[in-house]
Amino acid sequence: MAAIPDPHASLAAAVPRSLPPSGGIGLKSVHYNHVLDEAADAKRPSWVEVHPQNYFGDGGPAHRWLTAIAEVYPLSFHSVGLSLGSADGLNSQDLEKIAALCDRYQPAMLSDHLSWSGNAHDRYPDLLPIPYTREALDHFAAEIGKVQDRLQRTILIENPSRYLSYRDDEMSETDFIDRLCRQSGCGLLFDINNVEVTATNVGLDMEAYIDAIDPAIVGEIHLAGHARESHDSGPLLIDDHGSVVSDITWTLYRRFIERAGPKPTLIEWDTDIPEYDTLMAEVAKAEAILSVPQSAEARHAIAR
Repeated sequence: MAAIPDPHASLAAAVPRSLPPSGGIGLKSVHYNHVLDEAADAKRPSWVEVHPQNYFGDGGPAHRWLTAIAEVYPLSFHSVGLSLGSADGLNSQDLEKIAALCDRYQPAMLSDHLSWSGNAHDRYPDLLPIPYTREALDHFAAEIGKVQDRLQRTILIENPSRYLSYRDDEMSETDFIDRLCRQSGCGLLFDINNVEVTATNVGLDMEAYIDAIDPAIVGEIHLAGHARESHDSGPLLIDDHGSVVSDITWTLYRRFIERAGPKPTLIEWDTDIPEYDTLMAEVAKAEAILSVPQSAEARHAIAR
């Protein structure tokens, strides 16, 4: 296994600034040893993603492990706390800590969510939905601009898992996302499990949603599992990231990849963490889809 080096060492010269268009995993501490096992090359992901909020401390074992891992793998930072949709503005404390982590680890990608998580007085441990209005679009784009200006990099924004819609929405979710990316210059972290969750919960056409997303704006894909509840009003899907990817999500993913070509694809598993082999079996499923010969449309999109 690789030695665990000084956590304060600079990685700027060694780390690539792009993710490979292949399978990665959301890294958990129980899998640190596995991803650094030099004898297990056949079971290694191509890249790993972490929540930067878990590394806001200045040092300690978490940083020693991440430093060792960052010498082997491209890193993606997936933030859960910037609260870009908050009316009072983003979480500036988180932004400064993320900026310090970006300087330290030089991640290939950084992302956050199309959501809000608090106001001037309270912070919530949730990713709450925003209305799809022109006013919300302008506000969200301005907050993304602040992040990109501070970090001097383009970020990705993840489509949400929703359990309700706003009555006064002025546009569809896919239209909002497309306009947001073009207005702010950000990209999309396309969570395809969230498409199944949202479409089921609020009554959208899943395939139409997939087909409405321009592959050119997608910088990363997430795949995850969800929980299903049965109610008199119909099924309710809960985005808990606690199980294998559903058959429907795999079908939607295949549909998108056939059109878009290979994209960096993450297996996201945040609750009821599985054995490493179970996680890597999901990565292998994604790799099998990514390796299928592409359509003429996908080849043209890649060439552009």
